[in-house]
Amino acid sequence: MRVSPYKARQVVQGLRGMQVEAAQRNLTFSNKGAARPVLKTLQSAIANAEHNKDMDADDLFVLAVTVDEGPTLKRFQPRAMGRAYRIRKRTSHITVTVGIPVPKTNETTSSDSAATEES
Repeated sequence: MRVSPYKARQVVQGLRGMQVEAAQRNLTFSNKGAARPVLKTLQSAIANAEHNKDMDADDLFVLAVTVDEGPTLKRFQPRAMGRAYRIRKRTSHITVTVGIPVPKTNETTSSDSAATEES
């Protein structure tokens, strides 16, 4: 996504563990510009869980959200006396994992109850 990872992480930090409906509501009414790409990725993950894993959207929770740094586009801005300043247009990889939370036990949890969407 063409949004800085720093800005996307500010939007994402409160979403972990929320129900998907509440997470969508928070992102819809957020004033941050990075909320729109995160919302689109969340909606895609919900659609994948419904279609591919036959899960009900009302039961889904946001299990994990990660924002990793993507490739940086390097541009130059002309300055005085023939100089040029470098502009770094940062991109990010947003990964949203939704699923039904499994009660914590001593056994390892399986990843069968989660659907992941990355953009």
